[in-house]
Amino acid sequence: MHLLPLTAATAPDASKPILEGAARAFGFVPNLLGNMAHAPALLQAYTAVSAAFDTTSLTAAERQVVLLATSVRNQCTYCVAAHTVIAGMQQVPGDVVEALRRSQPLADPRLQALRQFVEEIVESRGWPSVATETAFFEAGYTQAQALEVLVGVGQKTLSNYMNHIAGTPLDNAFADAAWSREATPAD
Repeated sequence: MHLLPLTAATAPDASKPILEGAARAFGFVPNLLGNMAHAPALLQAYTAVSAAFDTTSLTAAERQVVLLATSVRNQCTYCVAAHTVIAGMQQVPGDVVEALRRSQPLADPRLQALRQFVEEIVESRGWPSVATETAFFEAGYTQAQALEVLVGVGQKTLSNYMNHIAGTPLDNAFADAAWSREATPAD
């Protein structure tokens, strides 16, 4: 199935305020939101979970690690490109972003423990190994932060899967950060 992204003018009434807000905030309506607008409940859920994730105790860089690691593991070309750009805007070091995009270890041990925890959450459907949990907590993360990670994984799972089903086209704003599933080495 391929959807055509909606605009505030063409979206169902329940989606219009969110798309109008996105246009004001970003200067355009990202195709991700335009496609979600076909199902107002999905658009509302995604934006609510996204807003909640921004209130967690994780730093902006840590949140981007969660979002990028989830998107890479779920092989979402749209979200990897979008969060590459967003991570740059939030001053996440380029080497961290590039390592995430290539599924390579991160030089920062704390961020690497977070990345490994996220990847195992995604791959195991919520059953990370004891060793990975231990490394996560030894890196200084808390039990509350382990649960906060789930908010980001949930946020990206919604968008990653929607993009797969809908065939969301990449926005021009993210074109320079295009990514393909072939960009990561086989596990």
